[in-house]
Amino acid sequence: MSSNEIPFGFWVLIAFILICQGSWMFWDARKRGHNAWLWGFLGLIQFPTYLLIYLIFVRKIFRRKVSGANS
Repeated sequence: MSSNEIPFGFWVLIAFILICQGSWMFWDARKRGHNAWLWGFLGLIQFPTYLLIYLIFVRKIFRRKVSGANS
């Protein structure tokens, strides 16, 4: 399948997803004090690999919650 056979709406959808992802990663990284331009750029070039890396290493979504008096 060549790029001429892929509908234009598909390309618009892909562009929309990448722009939304890059924008969210930029604003969230800026809010958390990380390198916003790097994460925003990486979010613009590929979906969802850099989003998953961002969530795991910057947002630390898998960190263990510690509660109690010893924390």
